[in-house]
Amino acid sequence: MSPDSKELALACAQAASDIKAENVSIYDLRGTSSITDFAVICTASSVPHLRAVLRDVDKDIDEKYGISPVYAERTPNALWSVLDYIDVMVHVMSEEVREFYQMEQLWKDATQLEWTAQP
Repeated sequence: MSPDSKELALACAQAASDIKAENVSIYDLRGTSSITDFAVICTASSVPHLRAVLRDVDKDIDEKYGISPVYAERTPNALWSVLDYIDVMVHVMSEEVREFYQMEQLWKDATQLEWTAQP
């Protein structure tokens, strides 16, 4: 059974948190964006960590739901990579890139989901 977009966003956030991504945020973009329903943004501490976050989110979502991103920008050396599940986009960024682009400001009118990572 396919997850709804909110369930998928929460699962992506949990998978990122499980691999120690930092500052994991989920934005509800329904009614705000015509591109996606939810955005998950998280910070990786290094290029190898960024690769690991991408790998583990992709693997975890495939194992749980049998779905893969329709597009994956896997250029960790750019310090910003994206997994696009259509209804959910996962942005994995270095701290410097995240501060520079201030994605949170782009979606300041969106609702940030309150969630807590499960141990």
